[in-house]
Amino acid sequence: MSAYPYADRFPVNRTLPKEGRDPGEIIDELRTLATEEDTSWEDGKVSGTMYCGDHDHYEFLNEAFALFAHVNALQRDICPSATRFEGEIIAMTLDLFHADAVTDGTPVGIVTSGGTASIAHAILAYREAGRARGITNPNIVKAETAHPAFGKAAQLFGLEQRNVAIDPVSTKADMAAVRAQIDENTVAIIGSACNYGYGTIDPIGEMSELAVERGVGLHVDGCLGGFILPFGQELGYPFEVFDYRLPGVTSMSSDTHKYGYGLKGSSVVTFRDTALRRGQYFYETEWTGGKYCSPSMDGSRSGGLLAATWASMVKLGRDGYLKYAKEIFETADKMIAAVRSHPELRIMGDPTFLFSFTSDEFDIYHVNDFMKLRGWRFNGQQYPNAIHMAVTRPQTQEGVAEAFEKDLAEAVVYAKENKDGTPDSAAIYGGIPGGMTSDVDEFIRDIMANMMDEQQGVPPAS
Repeated sequence: MSAYPYADRFPVNRTLPKEGRDPGEIIDELRTLATEEDTSWEDGKVSGTMYCGDHDHYEFLNEAFALFAHVNALQRDICPSATRFEGEIIAMTLDLFHADAVTDGTPVGIVTSGGTASIAHAILAYREAGRARGITNPNIVKAETAHPAFGKAAQLFGLEQRNVAIDPVSTKADMAAVRAQIDENTVAIIGSACNYGYGTIDPIGEMSELAVERGVGLHVDGCLGGFILPFGQELGYPFEVFDYRLPGVTSMSSDTHKYGYGLKGSSVVTFRDTALRRGQYFYETEWTGGKYCSPSMDGSRSGGLLAATWASMVKLGRDGYLKYAKEIFETADKMIAAVRSHPELRIMGDPTFLFSFTSDEFDIYHVNDFMKLRGWRFNGQQYPNAIHMAVTRPQTQEGVAEAFEKDLAEAVVYAKENKDGTPDSAAIYGGIPGGMTSDVDEFIRDIMANMMDEQQGVPPAS
């Protein structure tokens, strides 16, 4: 892929154009780009990424967004509707997570710009709660499978991040290891429902008991599973309780832009009590520009995202979410069964709507190489090498699960025939056998930095 795509097809702007372009021409250009890029996922062969995939739903959300896109949600005197949208989004999310079971606080939340922002807000809240108790060197304890956003938040806000191992069979947090890492400076422990890599749910019930026993917070990261696992429970899937019904759960993150089927850039972080949320509020009372406050790291926000997120939730309702969840879980079950039909392949842990698989007979990236030729795009993992599929609505289209079963069978044959060679895609996903030395780590970081430099780069000179 070119470091600067489309340079050979459309005008390149290195400066503001002297004269503005025709609006119709601009829209035609944008429509061409969008239509072409949508074809990469519309066939249902892309893991995760596009959670809804329904263009009619997107058009509905775009219309809702457009009505409030120009509004600054920070200025509630001008747009009091933002308070309605945000408050009802939070209330509906809290209801989904059984906040009515809370008797020791007043459950609240914040709508954020995505899962990383929700996680960061939670970690900031725990840092401030720790400071109030005299903790000056706070730490968080999490399984190594928890999202990297926790590491980013720890780096930004000056907390120590303590990673603990997972049980290699269950792929869930090792509770003995979690317990051993908690000390007087621990402000929170982290559990995932479910984790991104394997689609498995940490032992949140045990974590809740431990959090209560040790007097620390427990954040449950439901950014991926928050808006689908509750409906899986309702459908009878034996997923353990992971929400506010557990007394130790003090905050949760959940992305409305994933299985909430909202537009990208919306998530919700909820708290068991108002005091925890207030710890991250920002105030400036002596600024020459007037008194300033904001409830989150963002200042100005488009009211359009609040309106579109609210619109998605009330349009679908519980019945709509339940219907889509049923289709997704049934599709995931078919695809998992296809993997398990091959003795050469092994499912990692006890998955949900997302499943990961590896092989003890060959490098699983041989399977990935073949499946890429058939148009499939999986997410890669390492330690051990594995690939995963997060099942979304595009996979529920007729014939997709059957195509996966057929292509996977041929991929296994290909992998067995080529097991002595090095798979092409292993270099893309990492997967360095035996771990990583500091020299290798520095080399990979340099490659990643160069990639991000290109992706954020200005267009090259002609």
